[in-house]
Amino acid sequence: MGATIDIRELTLGEAHEAFKTGAYSAVDLTAIYLERIRLFDKAGPKINSTLAISQSALEEAKQLDDHFAQTGSFRGRLHGIPILIKDQADTAGMETMYGSGACKGNIPTEDAFLVKQLKAEGAVILGKTTMSEWASTWFSHSSASDWVPTKNPYKLDHDVGGSSCGSAAAVAANFALLAVAEDTGGSIRCPASFTNLVGLRPTPGLVSRSGFCPLIKVQDTPGPVARTVQDCALFFDCMVGFDPRDTYTGVAAMAKSMGLPVGGSYASNLDQGLSKIRQARVGVVRQLFGPDSDPHCLAVNQVIDRAFSALEEKGATFIDVHLDTLEHYMTFTPTYLQRSRTDINSFLATKPHLPQDVADIVPAEASEEFLSFTSQITHGPLDPLKDPEYLPKILDRDEFKRKLDCLMAALNLDALAFPDVQIPPPKHEDATNGRFPTCWDFPVNTLLASQARLPAITIPVGFTGDGLPVGLELVSYEYHEQALLQLARGIEIVVGARRAPDI
Repeated sequence: MGATIDIRELTLGEAHEAFKTGAYSAVDLTAIYLERIRLFDKAGPKINSTLAISQSALEEAKQLDDHFAQTGSFRGRLHGIPILIKDQADTAGMETMYGSGACKGNIPTEDAFLVKQLKAEGAVILGKTTMSEWASTWFSHSSASDWVPTKNPYKLDHDVGGSSCGSAAAVAANFALLAVAEDTGGSIRCPASFTNLVGLRPTPGLVSRSGFCPLIKVQDTPGPVARTVQDCALFFDCMVGFDPRDTYTGVAAMAKSMGLPVGGSYASNLDQGLSKIRQARVGVVRQLFGPDSDPHCLAVNQVIDRAFSALEEKGATFIDVHLDTLEHYMTFTPTYLQRSRTDINSFLATKPHLPQDVADIVPAEASEEFLSFTSQITHGPLDPLKDPEYLPKILDRDEFKRKLDCLMAALNLDALAFPDVQIPPPKHEDATNGRFPTCWDFPVNTLLASQARLPAITIPVGFTGDGLPVGLELVSYEYHEQALLQLARGIEIVVGARRAPDI
């Protein structure tokens, strides 16, 4: 086993090069990650990012090594790459709880469509990652992990954010090379920004959701978290595709017919990231920055403004933009209280061995202090149309998207930019000490892209004076993932904010 590859920040390309030269095998790499999980996730600092761990990962890695030895070729684009899967996705033969202790013992017999795709590409599934209760909160606590929070690898007494808490913490701590996450209102971007990672929320429909427990079907989308933009793009390439069991994925075929992505790969032309930055026109949504009078917000604002200054020196143009009705759209258009119960129950109906109404589950799960918002959404109407606010919300949501599209078009912008969250990662205790009385008091900005169903990416831009990560969010037109990745790559080159935690 070679010692020239730093396992802590290994990239997909480096791993594949190591396989080719014999420095590492897929078995070697899988064993290293499993050992790191044992030493640092289950013991030591006890990050608590993983749940079920695969008992067949090493055997699957050996089969891939044998394939390479016999054919001289990789099975797919993820050949031998150890990854983790958010516990929101069905994974055959592995306990899958969807963030709820009420689903303990649930072992699917079939993989989610996306999991099948990734296995076909040669990925080695290491296990499942922790997630917030029913993917519905901004903190990492859930009954599936016995209310033990997932720790932030950069500061263990701070949270990772929700709901893809385990996927983000694990990749940040180098327990896997990549991880599958999922985003409804910000569940990829919030945890990624809190853990110094790249996280991509695709246009809904580009990636299949079948086999994922939903929160709001029209907004839900799986996506990648990675340590580099290149790995994020390569992983995303393996995710996109049409699935006849998910009617929303017709847009994946449509995008392909439109010639997207250019060059046949989202990872294509990332080397143009710096030239993209030189030509970039980015709208800065100052309404989404916290007040400088708040020291927590000021710390985030200073990191982001330093990044803007560095990018301006390379030729980027930043333009302050304002949308008069932004606060209304951000607060009025969410439909969790009208829609989530219906969507979760429709999924539970395919699992007759599980409880059939999420409203019957949450009150029995205890720890109500973590579940105030979850309780609200799971006691919504069985039919969203019975709620008189539902249709007005849908109409306003569609108008919100049109206004954002118009804003970007009128100013010839490539993207909108703002902090993913107005504050650094909070402490675990902030989930219950009254700092954020309700879910709506948590100063997260990710709802903008989610409510407008637009693609967004978070990219690391630095650390506060206390050593906490800060992420910058970029939002663009639907199906503009490639442009977002190119911009993010340029930021990565110029700012270079990724660094491994001391684990």
